[in-house]
Formats: sequence, structure tokens, C-alpha cells
Amino acid sequence: MRDLLAVVAEPNRRRLLELLFQGERSAGELARQFPSITRPAVSQHLGVLARAGLVASRRDGRYRYYRVEPGGLAELRDTLGVFWERELEELATAARKEPATMTIDKSVLVPLGIDDTFALLTEPARLRRWQTVAARIDLRAGGDYRWTITPGHTAAGRVLEVEPGRRLVLSWGWEDSDPPSPPTSTLTVTLEPGNGGTMVRLVHEGLTAEQEVGHTEGWTHYLGRLEAAARSGDAGPDEWAAAPDPIDRLTAAEASLAVCQRVLARLSADDGRKTTPCRDFTVDQLVDHLEESMVRLGAAAGGQLTRSEAPDPEERIATVAQQALEAWRRRGLDGDVALGPLSLPAPVAADILSIELLVHGWDLASASSVEITASDELADYVLRLGQEVISPELRASGRFDAPLDIESDAGSLERLVAYTGRQPSLVNT
Repeated sequence: MRDLLAVVAEPNRRRLLELLFQGERSAGELARQFPSITRPAVSQHLGVLARAGLVASRRDGRYRYYRVEPGGLAELRDTLGVFWERELEELATAARKEPATMTIDKSVLVPLGIDDTFALLTEPARLRRWQTVAARIDLRAGGDYRWTITPGHTAAGRVLEVEPGRRLVLSWGWEDSDPPSPPTSTLTVTLEPGNGGTMVRLVHEGLTAEQEVGHTEGWTHYLGRLEAAARSGDAGPDEWAAAPDPIDRLTAAEASLAVCQRVLARLSADDGRKTTPCRDFTVDQLVDHLEESMVRLGAAAGGQLTRSEAPDPEERIATVAQQALEAWRRRGLDGDVALGPLSLPAPVAADILSIELLVHGWDLASASSVEITASDELADYVLRLGQEVISPELRASGRFDAPLDIESDAGSLERLVAYTGRQPSLVNT
């Protein structure tokens, strides 16, 4: 019974129950009622309430909906009724104590040798095949790392220990907490030869009970994708990265980067000379243009960008786009920035990131007959950004053609590219 009372002693959980008394709501609707904490934190609170039997959930497509559980609420009401003032004071005292820490311990057998498995866990180009949108890591004891796991959710900390091919220890924290919190937990990954592959053991220590709920779900999801990437080289698009909720200018840019990178990764050497829907650009020239755009936009946010010398198009764009987005995360969207000879409001310059990455990703996919997958939520949001950024003056300058008419039942990505003056019949989805 005391555990049940401790669950509702937390103010955010009580507020969640108050909202759900009004009727069933989606996770996204609930998260928007808590502007001072992150969506993963709200999800963790909902997980605690569900484990206590106070709420229940159901999944409908990509969305999860929550409702109160009458039986659990009746038990809570009865419990509150039998406690008197002294015991409630004891509960309050206990709640102020340092919470006990939790540990996640999971293992998975992947069908690769130890060296290839270690590369999947540490090399940014391999991490993008199963876990991250963008990643950098200084792979030495004391080096730092920053991994954007899904748009708007970035893990960062330091490398505490590294034994290539055997062991990796990281301090772990989330940048998206408000205010950003320093790393407060420790992630240890060890590799051992297994039957037909490598056994990967992941131990995440120092978590609160609330954090343990969300991290367990997260590591279950990503270890499954690690196994898939080990089998085929690529786990495929991550549904968790497809439609950020809530979405804003910078999460949209990170989601657009995820879409564009999947197109770039599938370009072949033979595609380089093919023409694109972007006027006067071949595939190779458009990759050069996109790289230069990311460099200029990153510099506008105060970033000092370093280009990749690799010939691979995805590696080139991933390198500069990751730095540009990190610079914008540091700077924020206040005030104006210099973009070449122009001074622009910072939000307008940031909007160009999403437009460049998603629309040119479509250009490259159309030119090379590569599949492009973008969620309706993302394409609709980038279209709204485009409607604010693409002025008549820009169209008159030749940067964009006039918007094209399109059928009322056209898809979101089709509407976006038609607004930029491109022929949407070329969309390859």
C-alpha cells in the first residue's frame, strides 16, 4: 500500500491522473501539458502509474492512448482512507530521501565477430544504421560523445573506459531535460565470443525508478535493431525517429536529416551524373550544394564546422549536418543571424535546415530511383516552414519555381515538393 501512495506523492503523476479523469488522452496530448519536463520524463511517469495499476493504455497505429483504471483508483481511495496524519508525515519524509537506484541488465547475441560488433557500437557511420540520427564520439578514456538518438532526444557524456573489441563504459545523461542535466548514470557494454557470433551485454546503472521504465523500453527497442543491423547491415528506418511529437524547428531538422541520410546511404557511384529535379544540378553537384548549405547554416549559428574528406555522400552530409545542428542547439533561436550578406531572424535561418534536407533528399531520391520515407507529420510541418520562408522575391530570383497545382488528396510529401515548384509525380515512396 505504501508503494501506491508513494506513486501519487509525485506532483507530475497527480497532475497526469487529474488530466485522465477528464477522459482518455494520447501520450502526445499529455506531454503538451508539461512544458517544463521532457516527453520521455512524462512517459516514465505514465509507466510508473501503469505499473501501479492506476492507468491503462492501448496502442492505435503509432500512437498510445491512456485512461484511468477504476479498480486501481478504488484501491488508492481505500488506502488513503485508513492512513492518519502520522503515517502520511512518514511517507512525506521517506519521499524526501535519496531514491534507490535501479539497474538494467540485457544481453543479445549478434551474428558478427567481435571487431565488427564493436564497430557497430562505436563508429558513427555504423551507429546511424540502427541507433542514432547523428553521432560523434572521441573514443578514448576522457573523450566526450554526443548521440542524437531520436529527433529532440540527445544522449551525451564522457567515455570512462574503452577496451577495443571488448568493453565500453560511458557516463550517460540527456541534453533535452529542462534544464539540461549532467550525466547521472553509467552505461557499460561488454563483448564476449558467443555461439555463432558475439554476445553483447548492456548494463545501465544509477537510474531512478522512473528512468528505469523508459530506459528499459528504449534498450529493448535498440538492441533489437542492433541485432537486425548485424544481420543485414542496416536495421531500416526507425519508427521512433519518423514523427517527433511535439515537433519544433530543430527536431524537424533532425528528423529531416534522418530521412535524407537514408537516401544518401543508398546512392551508387553510377548515380553521380544523373540529373535531378533541382534545376542545373546533377546528383554529385546537389550533394556538394547540400554540404555547402549545411556549412553556411552551421556557421550562422556560430559553429566551426569541419568537412569530411570521405568520398561517401552520406558521410559528408552527416558530418557537417551533425555539427550544424549541434551549433543551433547551443545557440537557440533568439535574435538575428548573418547568413552570407543577409541578416535573418534566427528562426527563419533554422527553418532552412529542414527545407534543404527534406526537399533535396527528395530530389536525390527522385534522380536515383531510391525510396524515400518521410512521415506525413514531418512533411506537413516542413511545408508550413516553407510557406513562411519561400517568399515571392525568392521565387522571382529563380531559387524556386512557382508552386504547382496538385490534387486535393495528394500526400504530404507531394504537397511539399509541389509548393517548391517541383513536379510531384516524381515522388518515389
